[in-house]
Amino acid sequence: MASNIKAVTVFCGSSPGDSPAFATAARDLGAFLAGRGIRLVYGGGGIGLMGILARAVADGGGEVDGIIPEFLTVPEVMKDAPGDHEITDNLHDRMQAMAARADAFVVLPGGIGTIAELVDSLTWKQLGRHAKPIIILDIDGYWTPLAELLDHIVARGFSHGDLKGMYRVVPSVDGLADALGLGRAS
Repeated sequence: MASNIKAVTVFCGSSPGDSPAFATAARDLGAFLAGRGIRLVYGGGGIGLMGILARAVADGGGEVDGIIPEFLTVPEVMKDAPGDHEITDNLHDRMQAMAARADAFVVLPGGIGTIAELVDSLTWKQLGRHAKPIIILDIDGYWTPLAELLDHIVARGFSHGDLKGMYRVVPSVDGLADALGLGRAS
């Protein structure tokens, strides 16, 4: 099956989190993207899950595009960040640039910034601004409470339309190919 997925924007934490499963998933996702020739678009940092992911793509011979706001281009954040980097004026411009380059969005564990990026992507999809796949990798059950909140929002009448149909939750990188409609690697 031919795919139109050439670049994936990944939202994830600038910290590694409290479970080794998160770092493993970031490495596995990096290997998956590199192995399929899919460009990584990410937040541009070299730390936490962002750095683990970007290094895994680069180590696998894949292409990496980091997009980072100017105020975060400090050595502590940029240390060992592979790939090409675009520097934006602010977080809003960063999100728009990341979205513009994406054929799909994938979400690894992360914090408030990751949630904001996911919610922006869902909001834009709900408003018809894009029709790109949004895949939430629920590593070690990390995103289960958020998925429950999204269901709650629909149940309480604060989301119109098929919010649940706008994203997919998969428990591991192993389910990503099917979730993106990519089929088996050749």
